[in-house]
Amino acid sequence: MASTTGATPSGADENLQRKMSLRRCELCNTEAAKYRCPRCMTYSCSLACVKKHKALSSCNGIREKAAFVSMNEFSNLTLLSDYRFLEDVGRLADRSARDAISHKPKSNRFVNFLRNRARRHKICLQTLPIGFTKRRENSTFYSNKEQKFYWHLKLLFPHGHAKFTEQRVPDDKPLCDILKTYIDPQESDPIKQQRLKIYTMSPQSNIQILMKVENRPHNSIRYEELDASKSLLDNLKGKVVIEYPTLHVVLRKFKTDMLILGQNMNKEINTSNKDMIKESSSEEEGEVHDSS
Repeated sequence: MASTTGATPSGADENLQRKMSLRRCELCNTEAAKYRCPRCMTYSCSLACVKKHKALSSCNGIREKAAFVSMNEFSNLTLLSDYRFLEDVGRLADRSARDAISHKPKSNRFVNFLRNRARRHKICLQTLPIGFTKRRENSTFYSNKEQKFYWHLKLLFPHGHAKFTEQRVPDDKPLCDILKTYIDPQESDPIKQQRLKIYTMSPQSNIQILMKVENRPHNSIRYEELDASKSLLDNLKGKVVIEYPTLHVVLRKFKTDMLILGQNMNKEINTSNKDMIKESSSEEEGEVHDSS
């Protein structure tokens, strides 16, 4: 029984090689296929054809772990990959369960503490009722020891049809440094770089960071442009933030339906935001101390 089981993987590999040898490269259509893309199952014969395939189809070559696999295509390698996927999920769940900050109760006391600290930094922080998604996923906290916020941050890249979430972003970190791991040609993550190719190929002067102006009528949505050279804290001062900041990273050369406030309107909205901060200050006179 042991010898039969041990012979199965090599037999499966031989069958796979035999099947591939009967196929032509789908890129050059001249040589016999030697490789198959783990993601889209495209057959290729060489490294040059593999690179050509990725460039033409914008494929990252990474297998979609949750993709459907029919029984006649299921192999020992598929089983091993699924097993490793379940192990990764288990490790992630265990790490989340051990994270004390993410499980910290979001009581009214804790929320009032965050709002008080935000008001001190001239930020009007508003929270949603318990049960709302943004309230549930928000991981923002304030460190009394360091005297600064660690924000939950959402990044939207509309031209790349992608969105990402950053946790524990220090408020003194410049926006340009936050975006480096996404759109910088040298420092960005390879997978993110492939997905955000249109951004990495664009000059920095063409990249624009916008933030929605809150508490406006639904038929009058506007955005404010942020300064990438300044810190997250400096950009949030004088603004209304609902739970956590959401930044829209767009390219100037493409037209969007996102209307940006003019200089005069900026002055008006900044004035109204300052009034809201003063109002919230009068409502929340009680000082709350962080237990951490």
